[in-house]
Amino acid sequence: MFVQTKEDSVVFLLQEIDPASGSWFERLIFNNRPIFLLFCFFVTLFLSWQAMHLPINANYVKMMPLHHPFVSTYLKYKEDLGGIGNSIRVIVEARQGTIFNKDYLNTLREINDELYLIPGVDRPFMKSLWTTSTRWTTVTENGLEGGTVIPEDYDGSADAIERTRVNIRRSSESSQLVAKNFKSSALFIPILDVNQLTGEPLNYQEFNANLERIRTKYQNDNISIRITGFAKIVGDLIDGLKTILKFFVAAVFVVAVMLFWFTRCVRSTLLVLGCSLIAVVWQFGIITVLDFELDPYSILVPFLIFAIGISHCAQKMNGIMQNTSMGMPKAAAARCTFRRLFTTGLTALLCDAVGFMVLMSVEIQVIQDLAMMASIGVVILIITNLILLPVLLSYVGVSQSAARHSLQVEHQVFVNKTAKLWQFLLQCTQRSGAMFIVVSALFLGILGYVIGLHLQVGDINPGAPELRSTSRYNQDNAFMVQNYATSSDIFVVMVKTAFDACTNYKTLSLVDELGWKLEQVPGVESTFSMANRARILSAGYNEGNFKWLGLSPNNAVLSSSQKQAPRELKNFDCSLLALHVYLHDHKAETLTRVTQEIQQFIDAHPSEHTEFLLAAGNAGIEAATNSVVKKANRLILFWIYSVVVFLCWLAFRSWRAVVVAVIPLILTSILCEAFMVIFDIGIKVATLPVISLGVGIGVDYALYMLTIMLVHMREGKCLSQAYYAALRFTGKVVVFTALTLSMGVGFWVFSPIKFQADMGILLALMFVWNMIGALVLLPALSYFMFTDSKEHTLEYSMSR
Repeated sequence: MFVQTKEDSVVFLLQEIDPASGSWFERLIFNNRPIFLLFCFFVTLFLSWQAMHLPINANYVKMMPLHHPFVSTYLKYKEDLGGIGNSIRVIVEARQGTIFNKDYLNTLREINDELYLIPGVDRPFMKSLWTTSTRWTTVTENGLEGGTVIPEDYDGSADAIERTRVNIRRSSESSQLVAKNFKSSALFIPILDVNQLTGEPLNYQEFNANLERIRTKYQNDNISIRITGFAKIVGDLIDGLKTILKFFVAAVFVVAVMLFWFTRCVRSTLLVLGCSLIAVVWQFGIITVLDFELDPYSILVPFLIFAIGISHCAQKMNGIMQNTSMGMPKAAAARCTFRRLFTTGLTALLCDAVGFMVLMSVEIQVIQDLAMMASIGVVILIITNLILLPVLLSYVGVSQSAARHSLQVEHQVFVNKTAKLWQFLLQCTQRSGAMFIVVSALFLGILGYVIGLHLQVGDINPGAPELRSTSRYNQDNAFMVQNYATSSDIFVVMVKTAFDACTNYKTLSLVDELGWKLEQVPGVESTFSMANRARILSAGYNEGNFKWLGLSPNNAVLSSSQKQAPRELKNFDCSLLALHVYLHDHKAETLTRVTQEIQQFIDAHPSEHTEFLLAAGNAGIEAATNSVVKKANRLILFWIYSVVVFLCWLAFRSWRAVVVAVIPLILTSILCEAFMVIFDIGIKVATLPVISLGVGIGVDYALYMLTIMLVHMREGKCLSQAYYAALRFTGKVVVFTALTLSMGVGFWVFSPIKFQADMGILLALMFVWNMIGALVLLPALSYFMFTDSKEHTLEYSMSR
């Protein structure tokens, strides 16, 4: 038996709902509930088992924009110049005295040997004082002499140590592998993308465990070990997974407490949490089946799915509680809520999914993988949160005490004329209030846009921005920058020449000039190339006289420098050179200055025989990544908003409704960029998806509010009445969801992983701003857009 009240436009049942009513999809689900639940049960079992095998790792190649010219060039010549890609540096510091003592050098040799044997090390290009590639050269009365820095007959005696000291000064390693104060030395360790023993992708967690094992074994009162490099950052982030999970658990606990406070029903709270967590489990299982890996940059995706799921579940739960409080049986209450909210929820989730799918346009595999994982998770929410939850509640229902509590709270909050909050919100539908809010939003938008102009692409702070400045890694990195002319941030310029012409005078003179110009650029520590090597040898051939510390115009003399050149400076047939640029940091502004200086030099020095190619080294790859992210940022927002506009048009069939729904989202995006500037967060691989999420979560709130408002306005009610009905039905859930999720992610601020803390700040602010936009700006815009609904009766609305 159907009963419909024209006043509230709510359809409810006094007895049972007709199984033949509703859409074909509703009949398919609710008329076959046992089969659907059995299907979900077995799927959950299977995917739970799969999720237990989900690998957590990272891949250096996946971080690269493979189609960018820099990266294409690097991959083309990667085999010619080893050691110019992914690498780490291990610093062995003597806590007392200098490196010139027997115990230190013996310990250094043992560390060198253990690092050499770690799977994933590119052994031919590894360098330290103990590797045979580290050599010295000088000219004596007997001719040209040279050898390994540490003598082959080294026996730990005072004489051998003294010869080692002299050899270091003779070599070019005094500021490369040895600190300026001679209190520490470095081991340069290039890393392969695969494990040589298994042929599988390098496991960064195992690699980091090997590094920490060596650190623990040899670090003592006399020796301190410091490690820098991409592999170490990733390893620390993976090791910090337990910390990240603790904050996830804290967020889930906060959500659970708030849910129970909202529903006052244990089983309802458990069902809402359970359905959202089942979605996460299904997501883990499916991405495992599809052979994805969870990496440190996609580790926050599961919580994003959980948050979106809680938002939709809360709306369904609220609807069912309202229906139950009006006397509907639990099965009818669940089915009626499904009928009323499924289309709105589906539209919102499709907006979320498409928002993430748009990230697929960014030609960086780690972002594409993240987009696919998030999109899969959102699609899963359609099953678990829009369908499974109502079906479960059709059997379980909500307690009568919870339904009565909901009705009592609604009466106290909405009917009581002393409810100052709702009186204030209803002012949004009045001319003066709407005008004030729109003007304020415009002011905030302009202010946010001006601040957002200073938003940078890439890292803003030195070291690893994913970690706290007080972390061990960033302290190690600061130590290296302070004590070495080299650093862990290397920008490599490749120079292509004809066969056996890399030591041609014209070529080396151009390389030498570029190196000198780059050393004048702020942020550049030093440069090193064949030109530097040839100049040192030129002085060496002339009894070390500094007057000869220059490039000889004689090609025959220059070609002799090939034999003594390190392998990372040229390829075997001398047709490719590498200019190593050691940077103080990899901040966005530093990379931009260096790249612009190099490009200006290339444009000013065209040559038929010498071609300068950008770029390799971790800093070169990051410069390419920043370029791709900068280009993709606006394009992604354009496509996301295009899709949101299209889906909102399909849902409302009103351009006015589309404008009202989208403008608050645009304001949130502008303010998000302003907040990123304020909190020193740059746009990069890790933060780009959060901007998309802000649009997705915001459109959820707007769709639920606007759907109810339009239904009532199309029945002839004024805007105030429609807005009041929307507040009663879904507005309180929007407030609850936004505040609950903000509190949950707010705990992340205390995480030792700065990346998680930054995301917590951004997400919390975006949840709150989207709530404000849906509750305040949306009705204010409606006043001006829906001209036929300005017959406001505020007193009537508040008295109901």
